[in-house]
Amino acid sequence: MKLATPITVETYEHPIDYTSRILSIGSCFAENMGNKCDYFKFQNTVNPFGIIFNPVSIEKLVRRAVENQPFVETDVFFHNDAWQCYEVHSELSHPDKETYLHTLNDRLAVLQVELSAASHVLITYGTAWVYTFKGSGQVVANCHKVPQNQFDKALLSVQSIEASMQNFVDLIRKANPQAKVIATISPVRHSKDGFVENQRSKAHLITALHPVLQANTAALNYFPSYEIMMDELRDYRFYAEDMLHPSALAIEYIWERFIASYMTPSALATMQEVDTIQKGLAHRPFNPDSPSHQKFLQSLNQKIISLQEQIAGIRF
Repeated sequence: MKLATPITVETYEHPIDYTSRILSIGSCFAENMGNKCDYFKFQNTVNPFGIIFNPVSIEKLVRRAVENQPFVETDVFFHNDAWQCYEVHSELSHPDKETYLHTLNDRLAVLQVELSAASHVLITYGTAWVYTFKGSGQVVANCHKVPQNQFDKALLSVQSIEASMQNFVDLIRKANPQAKVIATISPVRHSKDGFVENQRSKAHLITALHPVLQANTAALNYFPSYEIMMDELRDYRFYAEDMLHPSALAIEYIWERFIASYMTPSALATMQEVDTIQKGLAHRPFNPDSPSHQKFLQSLNQKIISLQEQIAGIRF
């Protein structure tokens, strides 16, 4: 009896291993995947400028890094007792302007280094809905709770999304011709836009992405996280309490589908060792001073030393 509609995920021609360097950019699902990479101790950088949802804002930040355009005073503004920038997430906001600009340019330097060094770039597109600031006519990544009447809301056309996605791939190639890009559409539903509007948004992203995939087969690959969520995990038990975000179980399932196709066998074996160590480090004993626990700690420490001798850069 068949109780699910499994999505085919082909084995990736350029798999990830522990020598790979991963840069994850985009929506909150990029953070979910990045957190998994962090847990398993891959060389991984996630969203230097925080969560970014729409393709135009993602492209703009990557262009700023590739073309070395530092942030200056005209890029920031003071609102709600802190300095803000429409290009980045509000988590970076700061009450001191000079500190804020310094932080933005430090993050820009990180993005530049990671773009030039990455073996794999994971890009997660969240929405095709954008807000344009009336004062500048520019699409913003975050409104920072500025009154809504200061913005125009619009659904990006398929053509403009396709152009932005292609620009993103071209910028990656310019910065790092060897990097491989893995693109996905976030399975998170944006209810704030409305459920019908969310479906229109996802449809625009998917429709725009596939011609770009066909035109860049050597550099660009598609991981169907959205399709796995919609078709394989078609049940509210796979959603968090808000009924919008994937639950921890769903994230774990999608992650397992990802690593089965995108990781080398040797990486999968190392991940099992890392998982054993991580669980050991998380263990809380009833009696920390007992001989049995001290023996456990010695064994755990030996596993860490052995793994670090095998793979440079792993730290616990």
